[in-house]
Amino acid sequence: MGALTDILTIAKWEVKKSFSMMSRDVLPLAVILFVLLVAVTGFSAQAGLHLQDGMYKVGVDDQQIGQLLASDPRFMVYEADEPDLIAHRGDFDLIVINGAVYTGVSSRAGAAQKTLERDYAKYVNSVYNQQDDLFAAYPLWIDVQSVKSELSFLATQSGQYVSAAPVRSAPVPEGEVEQLATPSPTLSVTEAELREQLVVSNAENTQISRYTDALSSSSSAMGTFKTPSQLSPPLPFDSIILVFVFIFPLYFTSQFFMMSIMNERIERRGEILLSTPVAASSIIIGKMLPYFLGMLAICTALTLWIQAPWLILLPLIPVIFFFLANALIIGMLSRSFKELSFVSIFFSTVATSYLFFPSIFANVHVISLISPLTLIVLTMQGSVWTATDYLYSTSLFWLTGAILFYIAARNFKEERLFSERGLVTRMREFLSEVLSRRHPFLSLFLLTGFSIPFVFMVQMMCLVLFFNLPMPFSLVCLLLFAALIEEIAKGVGIYTLYVRDPAFLTWKNLVLACGATAIGFLVGEKLLLFVTLAQISDSVFGSILFLSIGSLWLPLLLHFACVLIVACCLKKWGTKGFVPGLALAMIVHCLYNLYFILGWF
Repeated sequence: MGALTDILTIAKWEVKKSFSMMSRDVLPLAVILFVLLVAVTGFSAQAGLHLQDGMYKVGVDDQQIGQLLASDPRFMVYEADEPDLIAHRGDFDLIVINGAVYTGVSSRAGAAQKTLERDYAKYVNSVYNQQDDLFAAYPLWIDVQSVKSELSFLATQSGQYVSAAPVRSAPVPEGEVEQLATPSPTLSVTEAELREQLVVSNAENTQISRYTDALSSSSSAMGTFKTPSQLSPPLPFDSIILVFVFIFPLYFTSQFFMMSIMNERIERRGEILLSTPVAASSIIIGKMLPYFLGMLAICTALTLWIQAPWLILLPLIPVIFFFLANALIIGMLSRSFKELSFVSIFFSTVATSYLFFPSIFANVHVISLISPLTLIVLTMQGSVWTATDYLYSTSLFWLTGAILFYIAARNFKEERLFSERGLVTRMREFLSEVLSRRHPFLSLFLLTGFSIPFVFMVQMMCLVLFFNLPMPFSLVCLLLFAALIEEIAKGVGIYTLYVRDPAFLTWKNLVLACGATAIGFLVGEKLLLFVTLAQISDSVFGSILFLSIGSLWLPLLLHFACVLIVACCLKKWGTKGFVPGLALAMIVHCLYNLYFILGWF
C-alpha cells in the first residue's frame, strides 16, 4: 500500500501543479479569452462562417438565373446585357449567356465551374423531390451492400501479377454456382419517409457529410437504399478523420506531460521530489496517472459523441501508453524548449504516419493491421477482428512503451535530469545506464533483444512508406533501409560501451560482445516474429525484412559478422569509425539478403 499511496499523492500534486502553472495576472486574462471564445463560437454557430462568401464573380443575362446563383453565397452575381458581358469577360470567373455557361481565364474559373455544377445538381434534385409521383422522378433505387475484396496480395511472393480488372476473356466460374434469391421490388420504407430523407440529403454538403457520416453510427430512414445521384465511390482516405478525431487530442494532451517534466528540469523543482524517499517508478507513474486518465476520458467522450462501440477503446489504450512513454523520454532528454519542440514534432510526424498510412489500406491488405487505427476503422464498419489481430496491431506499442518507461525509470535521477550535455550524448548516457558494468555481455544481450520492437516498428514504417513505390524500386529501398536499421540497433550497444570505457574493448571482449549482441538480436527477432508478425512474413515485402526463418545458424552468422565489422572499425579508428562500420555492415547485410532473394553466387 505504500507505493500506491505515493503514486496517488504525487498524482494529486501533479493535478494541482497543472492548474496553478498560470500566475494570478495571466489567469483573469485566460478567463476573459475563454469567455470570448465561447461567445465567438456561439455567434459563428448562429450566423455561420463566411470565409468563402463572394469568392467567384459570375455575369448573367437572365434575372431568374441570377437569383438562383445568388442563393449560393460563394457567387457574386452581376446582371448585364450580352454585349457587355462579352466585352468584360475577363472580369468574371463564369459567364452565363442564353443558358450556356462559359468559363473565364482566371485561375478560379475551374473551381467556380465545379461549384456551379454541384449547385445545379442540387437544384435538379430539389425539383425532382417536389414531384407528386416520387417513383416517377426516381425510377431506380439501388440497394447498396458492402462486399469485402477477395483480392490476394500473396501472389507477389512468387512474382505473379495480380489485377482486379478482367483480362481478355470473361472469367469462368469454378465449382457450384450459388443461387441468389431475386431481391424484392418493394422498399421497406414509405414514400413519405423517402421524400423526407431526400430533402435532408439535398440540403447537406456532400463533400462534408461523407466524412461526418463516417463518424456516425446512426442510419437514415432510407437504410441502404440510394438514388444513383447519391452513389459515390468509397474513399480509403475517409479514415483520415479518425486520426484527427482520436489521435490529435491524445498527442496534444501528452504534450502537457512532456512540458511538466521539462519545467521541473529547467526550474530545478524536481530536486525536491528526488530527495523524497519515493522510488523513481512511483514518481513517474504518479506524474503520468492524471494525463493517462485524462486521455482515456477524451477517448470515452469521443466514443459517446460518435455513438461508436466501446470496443474501439481497446486499440486506443496502447496508443495512449506509447504516447506517454515517448513524452516522458523526450521531456527528460531535451535541454531547452527549442530542442523539445524539434524532437516532439519529429516524433509526432513519425508516429502519426505510422498510425495513419496503414489504416488507408483497411480491408485491402494485411499490412493495414500494423496500425491500431485499422481496428477502429473495422469496428466502425461493423467488421469483426480477433484477439490475434489485436495482439498483432498493438504488441509493438505495448513493448516499446514498457521499454521506454524502464529506461526512464533507470535514468530518473539528478545527474541525468539536470545534465546540460548534447542530445546525442544524453541518449548515449541513457543507454549506458542500462548497461551493467558487472555483467556487460548479459546487458548487451538484453539491450539488443529489447531493441527488436523498436527495430520492427521503424521497419514497418519503412514498409508502409515504400509500399506504394513502383517495383522493384520499393524492394531496393526497403532492402537498404531494413539492413541499416538493424545494424544501428546492433552496433549502438557496443558503441556505448566503447565510449564509456575504451579499454574494455580488448579483442577477447570484442568477440564476446559481438556474440552476445548477435544472439540477443536473433532471439528477440525470432520470438517477436513468431508471436506477432507471421502475416507480414508471407508476402514478398515481409521476406525482405525477415529472411531465413527456418535456419537459425545463417542469420546468427550474419548478425555476428556485421556487428563484428562495426566493432573492429570502432577499435581501429575510434568513434569516427562507427559510421563507416555501419555502412560496410549494411552492404554485407544487403548482399546476404540478395543471396536468398535472387539466388546469387
